[in-house]
Amino acid sequence: MDAFGHLAAHLGAYGLEWLNLLVRWLHIITGIAWIGASFYFVWLDNTIRPPAPDSELAKKGVSGELWAVHGGGFYNPQKYLVAPAALPKELHWFKWEAYSTWLSGFALLVIVYYLNAQAMMVDRGVADLSSWQAVGIGLGSLVVGWVVYDLLCRSPLGRHDLAFGLTIFAFLVASSYVLTHLLSGRAAYLHVGAMIGTMMVANVAMLIIPGQRKMVNAMLAGEKPDPVHGIKAKQRSVHNNYFTLPVLFIMISNHYAMTYRHAFSWAVLGAIMAAGVLIRHFFNLRHKGRIEWRYPLAGVAILAGVAVAIAPSAPAPAAAAAPGVDFAQVRTIIDQRCVSCHAAHPTQPGFATAPAGVMLDTTEHVSRNAARIYQQTVQMKAMPLANLTNMTDAERAQVGAWFEAGARTGKP
Repeated sequence: MDAFGHLAAHLGAYGLEWLNLLVRWLHIITGIAWIGASFYFVWLDNTIRPPAPDSELAKKGVSGELWAVHGGGFYNPQKYLVAPAALPKELHWFKWEAYSTWLSGFALLVIVYYLNAQAMMVDRGVADLSSWQAVGIGLGSLVVGWVVYDLLCRSPLGRHDLAFGLTIFAFLVASSYVLTHLLSGRAAYLHVGAMIGTMMVANVAMLIIPGQRKMVNAMLAGEKPDPVHGIKAKQRSVHNNYFTLPVLFIMISNHYAMTYRHAFSWAVLGAIMAAGVLIRHFFNLRHKGRIEWRYPLAGVAILAGVAVAIAPSAPAPAAAAAPGVDFAQVRTIIDQRCVSCHAAHPTQPGFATAPAGVMLDTTEHVSRNAARIYQQTVQMKAMPLANLTNMTDAERAQVGAWFEAGARTGKP
């Protein structure tokens, strides 16, 4: 057992399960706060209208305002072209939503993936890695992702939104391709999401907040703030806004093995991310008063195309007509390949309870879950997780023939 396995064993599977639950809950809460703030401020930027040129607001340096009603109250947010003439006594900084989301997400990555890397990150059918190698690849992807993204932002390409967006998209798809050829599909997807999340939080920590601090410090020194800091901050903030829907899909992708277990999972992920960006673009334009239905329609068309392209093939007629399959052999396969996780008391390190509550340690449990076994092991090939127990194609075919012949167990 390696160092990660020893640490996981010390904490105990049940303790890790509780850590998983609590940190995941925290991650969702902080993520809602961060993404909600991002959506709100992009909406605000796109919705505010400039005041009349000779109005008091224009004289104060206000570049836009709007009136809104919410929760029984009226609100009148105003945006200054650079900064107000005097710094207010109280100034709220939108940063902890981002920091808390990334910190809780990284903690979740450690708890679920790094402390149980052999089960959650390594697929020996893809690459025979040690836990240290898998974790190193995961951590390295976060660093490389930020460095490449930041350099591209600072390059001349960063001044051309469409070309920059296409380049970053190509980089993320290429990263997906590399990661899906090194890690298990599930871990590869999560690390693409973690790469994007790291870009987003680094934008806040290294560009947006420092730029705002420079503007505030200039005002405290009696100097006029440099507007370039606000321009750079807005650019990165808009990038973060377009990243949100792809990240949200990746956050839930572990529930949908049909995507990350596909032979071309990297292309599947690329297509779904593109659909998310197109849909988000529709809403950003809509805030400005432009209704461009071609963008969400294109996004929906891409999703429909992916659904058709990755649909499982129909079973072969010969398998469907297979006569009397020996259940004893099927039960042996399930005992060897599935029961270490799917039992009342799992023996697989890192599992305190059977995943999704599915137990296969008795004939009754196998019979009750026959359709699920067929879907996950034969149609989707999603289980065993990362094929940790080395289920062969011949064994999957035998399980499939048993189910298609009626899933008989020999019990009356």
